[in-house]
Amino acid sequence: MAMSLNRVQLIGNITRDPELKQIPGGSTVASFSIATNFSWKDSSGQKQEKVEFHNIVAWSKLAEIIGQYLKKGGKVFIEGRLQTRDWEAEDGTKKYRTEIVAENMIMLDRKGAGDEMPAYGSQSQSQHSGIAKKADAQVANSAPVSEAEVTIDDLPF
Repeated sequence: MAMSLNRVQLIGNITRDPELKQIPGGSTVASFSIATNFSWKDSSGQKQEKVEFHNIVAWSKLAEIIGQYLKKGGKVFIEGRLQTRDWEAEDGTKKYRTEIVAENMIMLDRKGAGDEMPAYGSQSQSQHSGIAKKADAQVANSAPVSEAEVTIDDLPF
């Protein structure tokens, strides 16, 4: 059996407030984007920088938590997997969108010295003391509508 891996980890700044939407069947979906910076020195020794923008989608309990806590300008760690969707636009052209389906999230903004920032995700309890996982695998995997059943018309973006 061939092995494969689809895992993404990003730390960046939120570029717009998350948009929440209920889809038919009752699941919640959140969408937002984050920016990451990449810097290097060019051949002449000058520092160069490029900003990448990443589309993020989260489902169910994690989506609700993201909608409640994340705001534009905040810093966040996102872990998930890459997904590319395609659809036909009204003019008949085929459109593509690559996004990260979030499975874990940690807010990195410090509210005060010594505060632990909570982490949320669909995996088991974190081994780091003081970090709480609010949505466990059972909750995250019990969405009444699977992603395969969601049409492009159901999505908020």
